[in-house]
Amino acid sequence: MPTSSAEQPLSPQDYLKKILTARVYDVAIETALEPARNLSRRLHNTVLLKREDQQPVRSFKLRGAYNKMAHLTAEQLQKGVICASAGNHAQGVALSASKLGARAVIVMPTTTPQVKVDAVRGFGGEVVLFGESYSDAYQHALGLQQKEELTFVHPFDDPDVIAGQGTVAMEMLRQVQTLVADKAAKSGQKSSHIAGPRLDAVFVAIGGGGLVAGVANYIKAVDPRIKVIGVQMNDSDAMIQSVAAKQRVTLADVGLFSDGTAVKLVGEETFRIASNLVDDFVTVDTDAVCAAIKDIFVDTRSIVEPAGALAVAAIKQYVAQHKTKGETYAAILCGANMNFDRLRFVAERAEVGEEREALFAITIPEERGSFRRFCELIGDLPAFGGTKTTRNVTEFNYRISDANKAHVFVGLTTTSKGESAKITAHLGKHHFTALDLTHDELAKEHIRYMVGGHSALAQNERLLRFVIPERPGALLKFLSQMRPGWNISLFHYRNQGADYGRILVGLQVPAADDAEFAAFLSTLGYPCVEETGNPAYQMFLQQ
Repeated sequence: MPTSSAEQPLSPQDYLKKILTARVYDVAIETALEPARNLSRRLHNTVLLKREDQQPVRSFKLRGAYNKMAHLTAEQLQKGVICASAGNHAQGVALSASKLGARAVIVMPTTTPQVKVDAVRGFGGEVVLFGESYSDAYQHALGLQQKEELTFVHPFDDPDVIAGQGTVAMEMLRQVQTLVADKAAKSGQKSSHIAGPRLDAVFVAIGGGGLVAGVANYIKAVDPRIKVIGVQMNDSDAMIQSVAAKQRVTLADVGLFSDGTAVKLVGEETFRIASNLVDDFVTVDTDAVCAAIKDIFVDTRSIVEPAGALAVAAIKQYVAQHKTKGETYAAILCGANMNFDRLRFVAERAEVGEEREALFAITIPEERGSFRRFCELIGDLPAFGGTKTTRNVTEFNYRISDANKAHVFVGLTTTSKGESAKITAHLGKHHFTALDLTHDELAKEHIRYMVGGHSALAQNERLLRFVIPERPGALLKFLSQMRPGWNISLFHYRNQGADYGRILVGLQVPAADDAEFAAFLSTLGYPCVEETGNPAYQMFLQQ
């Protein structure tokens, strides 16, 4: 448990001694510090990734848990340990208990991803699911601790746990020097003559504050010139609010996307350390974290959990805000326990988070030729100050609903931030009313999947699925081959990043045109399946 108010608070030098003598390597490994080459080129700064996702439990939490338990007496270990955790600390305690031959009871929120629950059980931990957040699970664990006389292993608010997490910084600073030495050896020069990576700042995700407390204590004791920047989600910023208020603040609720940092109340000791030693704080949102997960994958081919990407999201935001160049930043990838099912959401939001995709609701007149005129306008959008490139349509949803006007949901690739507003203005100049939905949470979460329904205007509708080659301009080419005599009453397309795109089209074809329509399909040149008789279509879309 944390130091009591009667005890003298530990100084950074005291923590330095604890970190240097911490017992972590019986179970933890020294993880790599790797340059993120693609991201570094984009940001014009060197970005180094501390790969804590490589730990046996895919998280740094193993360090603090084992260091705490390794300092327990034989009697304490015999009775067993208990902890409360959203998942990563739980796995660290379970594996450490297995290594030390102790019983481990793990209280986890009911919102914990199943992959983490299964992992804890796989390491031999006894799982108890309780509450919707870490704070709920924590209170329940305290009751079980008293009842069963177990030793509580706190996930962050304990000097031994903090010291264990501080070994991340100890490795990191040593590894930076190794990178400099390696560069010198390759060039045949002395290290002092080489312009190698000299850390300017370390970005650290914060939940309860154990990691940032350990990292800050070590860095400020060894090289106080290096900035320590804490990162929190904008909907789970208990530490930032607490530091601003100069007292611990309990959040009424926390966002659960980054479940590894979803903490309502930070620790007493971690709050004290963060208030004194952390140089700055950054908040990031869900879209930015999804984009960072993708950035990390591009450079490492590894998928981290949301909490593991907070630091990278913050570096991108920090560089954009401060316009830095030529500096060196380290991001701690603190965890990689990602539910596979979550990848669908992450992939959907990553492009918007990076502002490589913009979303719009477009109103066009319901008259012959307007649909095609709109598509041609999209295909010929200007570059808005950048290099002219082919702009891809990422999504296209339309359902006929009104005799006079049509509403179309459109996604477009973009090349720079702020482009969506310029596209909106450009479309308005050409008499197409556009609503920018790029930053609209409702549109991104729900509306994009709900465009459609029954329509009294969709008479003589034939529904067809097409497969087209996914290349620039392919969608516009497909649309140009649609016969003007048959009205498009429904259209859905979403770029899935594959070699082939899938399109759903509703065409109003009178029965008298059946023979001509069959001939048209045979000459179109795209694989096609007619779905007019599909019961799902008849239930949800057909009038």
